[in-house]
Order: sequence, then structure tokens, then C-alpha cells
Amino acid sequence: MTANSKIWVSDLNARPEVRAAYPKTPIRFYDTTLRDGEQTVGVVLSPQQKLEIARKLDELGVSRIEAGFPRVSAEDAEAIQLMQKAGIKAELWGFSRAVATDVGELVRLNLRYSVIEAPTSAIKLKAYGISQEEVLRRIRDSVSTARDAGITVAFFAVDGTRTDLEFLKTVYLSALEAGARELVVVDTIGACGPEAVEFLTRQVCQWAGKDVPVHFHGHNDFGMGTACAVAAVRGGATWIQGTINGMGERAGNADIAEIALALRCLYDVPVVMNLEKVREVSEVVQRAGGYTLEAWKPLVGENLFMRESGAVASQFHLPEAIEPYSSEIVHADRRIVLGKKSGLDSIDLKCKELGITIAPEQRGPVLVEVKKAAVRHAAEGKPGLVNNDQFRLILKALHIA
Repeated sequence: MTANSKIWVSDLNARPEVRAAYPKTPIRFYDTTLRDGEQTVGVVLSPQQKLEIARKLDELGVSRIEAGFPRVSAEDAEAIQLMQKAGIKAELWGFSRAVATDVGELVRLNLRYSVIEAPTSAIKLKAYGISQEEVLRRIRDSVSTARDAGITVAFFAVDGTRTDLEFLKTVYLSALEAGARELVVVDTIGACGPEAVEFLTRQVCQWAGKDVPVHFHGHNDFGMGTACAVAAVRGGATWIQGTINGMGERAGNADIAEIALALRCLYDVPVVMNLEKVREVSEVVQRAGGYTLEAWKPLVGENLFMRESGAVASQFHLPEAIEPYSSEIVHADRRIVLGKKSGLDSIDLKCKELGITIAPEQRGPVLVEVKKAAVRHAAEGKPGLVNNDQFRLILKALHIA
């Protein structure tokens, strides 16, 4: 743990055999909240909401924004046009299947960058009813058409983690030969553990050569989206795809902000993201999507720097004793709240916060009433906490303040 640092993680993370696996060059982020994130059940983002989110992503420092899937959504096409006029600094990327009509829509919208996707696993090809030969033809035709139109292509192998390795190699090399500039390792249904992701990413980097950037795009079905993305960085990925808040189908996509935080704080990997903006961006996306995150969610959860437990409150003066990184890194407020689990130190800290002075012998009776009130609130179906106004009423009832 570095003296005077804002990061208080285990020194074991800094052991040479751990750190040697990680790059010293910055990892960049490709955000797909506006496309893959919108696939969250029940979420519909209007073109104006997408523009607002894109602006916030730009402030966050996201290098690339996947602006939408214009061939299948007129609203996405409208949103892309709004973003093009908005002076956004991040690269705006489209999303296309390996079919001519999709690529034609990219050209119509004058998009200069796009993912082009095609299914590659045997089970996906069976589901779509197409052969390996046919999918290779579609990849070559669509990628070369996009290339000829001046579009930079990142080829996206759908269900790549469940694809036969020899065929996957053929697919990626065919895409590169047709003009793709970048490759995406895709764990479409979150079917890989971190070790497997690291292995596959390293394989793809070897197939592609050192001059071809490799991305990782993963999902969180086993709760390992962040771990798998970190493993992909160990394997050589220089771009990580994901969403704000981990939005997406099923259990969602990998959360780019969690990944950035882990890389920076645990492994000292430089990241291109302003973590101080993450909680603000998270709130904007939640409002637009019409959902609320669990309070204990890493990085953006409401509870992360809020302390109720008396045992923890007694250490509140020394943040590194109870937190792995400073609240300043993510621009969050630290505060004490009162409830059933509060202690005498909690009362002291709350009084200090509110500018109230009480005698030491008065703390016990106050704590008893605080606990009673918290239990009563919970029984009434309310949050089991005592807010500042309620705390003042307790003091008044006890003739303390």
C-alpha cells in the first residue's frame, strides 16, 4: 500500500509475477450502451436520450461510442445523425451484420467506423441455417465493401468463444484479408471463464500480428464480466467493449467503468477514462433507461461510501481502514448514516456533522432511540435508517437539543 496514496489495495497485487502480465500502455474503451445496452429488457432510448448519453460518454473520456444499429432502427439512424452534428470528440461507430444492406446504411449515414458481425460457432450457424462457406463469403463481401467505402472495420465474431479454433482462425484471417483493421474476441453468452478468455485473446493476437488491435466483448452471465475483461487485457487486448452500469441482455454486458477501476487500482494499468465522472454518467443512463441499480453495486452503488455499522464508524476517520480506494477517485461523498447497527461513535460523528454538541453520557439514550426508530421504520416497510430530521426530533424528545 503506497504511502499518501488514494489506493489502498493489497501489496500482493504488486508482486512481480502479477504485475508482469499487464501492459504499461493505456487501455481504451469502446462503449456499446446505445446498442447492446439498449437490448436490456424493457429499455427504449429515444434519439435525444442517446445524444445526451453520448455527450456524457464523451465527458467520461470514452474513446469510441457505438452509436447504434441503423439498418434495423430508424431511430438509431436519427440518433447517429444528431451525434454527428454535436461535435462529439469520441469516434462514432456503427454496427452492421455481414450483409450488403447493412453496410449500405453505414455508407448512407457517412459513418467512418463500424463493427461488422457474423456468427461463427456451429450452434449459431445451425440456428441461422447457414454453412461455414456461406458465412465466410458474407464476411469477405461485406468487409471488402465497407473497406472500399472508406469505412474502418472491426470484425466481430459472434459466439467466438464457442467456435472451433481452426475455423475461428480462418474467419479472422479472412476478415483481415478482406480489409478489416481490427478484430473483436466475442463472448456472446458469457460462456468463458477468465483463463479461457486470456488464452483465446492471446491466440487471436498471435494470429492477427502485433499491428492489429484486438478488442474483447464479454457478457456477465456468471458474474465474471469484469474478471474476463481484465484477463483479456493480460492476453493482449488493447480495447475493451462494454456498457455503462453493465446494461445488456440477460445478466448484461461487462461494465466498462468497473473494468477501468480494477485495471487502474489493482494492477496499475493506465486507462483512458475519467473515473471522477462515472457516477454522474451512471445516473444519467439509469434515468434514461428507467431503472435503478442495487445500492451495493461496485463503483456506482449508493452504499459504497455510506457507513451505518458502529464498528466501522469507529474507523471512519481513517478511510484506508475500511475502503480499498478513496472516494475522491470516483468523486463520491463519504457519510455516516444512522440505523439499527449504529454505535456510540456513530452518534458522535453525526452530531459533529450537524454541528450539535451533546454530553458523553447522553449518547447511550440517543443510540437506544435511534435503534428503536430504525427497527420501526423497517417494520413499516421503509428504509431502516434515521435521517437527519428524524435524528433532531429524537434529540428534541430527549430534551437534548
